[in-house]
Amino acid sequence: MDPQQLREDLQNKQTDSLKRRRAIIGLSLVGIAAMGAVSLLQTGIVQHLPDPPLDGFDSDKVNSSESAYRFGAPDGTMGVTSFAANLPMAAFGGANRAKEQPWVPIALAGKAAADALVSAWYFYQMPAKEKTWCG
Repeated sequence: MDPQQLREDLQNKQTDSLKRRRAIIGLSLVGIAAMGAVSLLQTGIVQHLPDPPLDGFDSDKVNSSESAYRFGAPDGTMGVTSFAANLPMAAFGGANRAKEQPWVPIALAGKAAADALVSAWYFYQMPAKEKTWCG
């Protein structure tokens, strides 16, 4: 696709598909910020993360658990990487990419499914294994 047309599509077109893609980008940036904070704790840059003022929350315990280090690196750093991967995938292609490059939305949907499975596993781990939640 022509770079000028791509810029015009991404910045100015208002299709439902582009609105969803922009939401993916915005939410992924929020996820990067959240996992960035977790990464600061998990790598020793900060010693404490704040919790919501509710019973049953202990972010430090959850994010410092064995599960958080199971794959050879802190899971917060892997979460940042995963959220960051969403950005070019969501921004790739113009307004008609589903018709012109149908493999891109299929790949993004596959990644979203994998992310959902990983998130469900962690969501289960918090109350089942750690007996607490993180914000």
